[in-house]
Amino acid sequence: MSYLTYIFPIAAALGVVCMAWRWMPIFSDPLQPGPEAEEAPPRPRKPLSFAAPGGRVTRRDALLALLITLAYAAAAFTGLGNTESPQSFCKFSERGRYVEIALPEETEITKIRYFCGLHTGSYRVQLSLDGTSWTDAGSLEQSYTEIFKWMDSTEEDFTPGRARYVRLVASDELWLGEIALYGADGGRIDTAELGYDAGCAPLFDEQELVPETSTYMNSAYFDEIYHPRTAYEHIRGVYPYEITHPPLGKLIIAAGIELWGLTPFGWRFSGTLFGALMLPLLYVFLKRMLGSSGIAACGTVIFAFDFMHFVQTRIATIDTYAVFFTLLMYLFMWLFVSGVAFGLGAASKWTCIYAGAGLAVIWLIYWVTQRRREGFWRDFLSNCAFCLLFFVAVPCAIYYASYYFYGTARGLGGGVGMFFTEDYAKVVWDNQVYMWEYHSDLVAEHPYSSRWYQWLVDARPILYYLVRFDDGTKSAFGAFMNPIFCWAGLLAVIANAILAVKDRDGRALFIVLGYLAQLLPWVL
Repeated sequence: MSYLTYIFPIAAALGVVCMAWRWMPIFSDPLQPGPEAEEAPPRPRKPLSFAAPGGRVTRRDALLALLITLAYAAAAFTGLGNTESPQSFCKFSERGRYVEIALPEETEITKIRYFCGLHTGSYRVQLSLDGTSWTDAGSLEQSYTEIFKWMDSTEEDFTPGRARYVRLVASDELWLGEIALYGADGGRIDTAELGYDAGCAPLFDEQELVPETSTYMNSAYFDEIYHPRTAYEHIRGVYPYEITHPPLGKLIIAAGIELWGLTPFGWRFSGTLFGALMLPLLYVFLKRMLGSSGIAACGTVIFAFDFMHFVQTRIATIDTYAVFFTLLMYLFMWLFVSGVAFGLGAASKWTCIYAGAGLAVIWLIYWVTQRRREGFWRDFLSNCAFCLLFFVAVPCAIYYASYYFYGTARGLGGGVGMFFTEDYAKVVWDNQVYMWEYHSDLVAEHPYSSRWYQWLVDARPILYYLVRFDDGTKSAFGAFMNPIFCWAGLLAVIANAILAVKDRDGRALFIVLGYLAQLLPWVL
């Protein structure tokens, strides 16, 4: 059990205490009448506002946000994944390609451990005592669920046998990383004594990286079989396998791989970094909206140590970038930066389009409330032109440009001129049609799937990883929200809805509309 198991609940509890302490002044002794007991005059209807006075970020705020972010980053990057993994691959260019491995002497081959690279298929294993007559001993699978994982030959698919020579025959175009052969005593056969063609040297050039067992620290897990694979395919100029989401999120993952190599730490780095960067964004957001450094700090601490945020940002999926850009959109709602963030978010995952719809509703409500002010039509039409440029044209351009590596993988040549070709436009359009049809017709079941109404009360977590070891122990983790914050947060949303209607509170309305923009599309 990790030390983080203890740190996170304690930190979450401290966050609750801090928040309660901050709010204590709102409670008064009912036996001691004060100014509140006097009948207050009716309050005038206040203009709709989405920000609080005193929301300027000070040096103190910057220091608080920095300290929270650094504390979170230290925890998030600890134990993220191995920083070393096979980087070279033996590339089988087509079906039937094979490699032969000569053993120093006749040996019992009991197991083969191998690291799966790109593409899917299998390797037929053949054994020979003389290098002339070959016997099929089974196969090593490399399905789409095994990409970038250390795998072991199974008893069902591989029959141990004596051999002086070993041959691996590819069923399709396949990339295979390191392999390790194990003898009768269960030990790994020394590669220094093996003989093999120069073409299969990548299979034995990083033997020091062969692990004792496959874990999430050295292999991909859950949806990492899709997104890091696509990221690496973009790097290598291969047309991507996973095209059910827009490209930008995978390109951000690719940046981490370029920095740290094709390693678990490398493909998880960008998501973890963006998870940490969300914290100062949220701090500024809360300070501008509520005007209180204490509340901004408490809210950011709560978010930093929420279970869902911690787990979700440490797995190499694209959801982190959607949340990051959504925060950015709402923070800079009235500035062009929001439109840029909208384009970046939509190019990462379509859920950001839902957030954009929420912004559009907030924008419309704002202008409806301003309709009686002087110069309304001039300001409204000017803002419409601004929005058409920065919330329509710019996001569309960003989204369109994000398919650059799709085009180069299709042999369209690259360069700025490629964007203006009919072939590039077709690549982009065809993917939109495919994504829409894929998600519209998707009926796949997941044993840990949940319904939208279960999200509201944290009723059903999702299991991301489970491995049982031979000694009876297991390694497992899942994703769910801190129940205290989830249930309190749901009550807070309801309270904000009441405030928005009863007191015409613009900040409460802003929160409720942003919340519903992310929830209602899944309800419908």
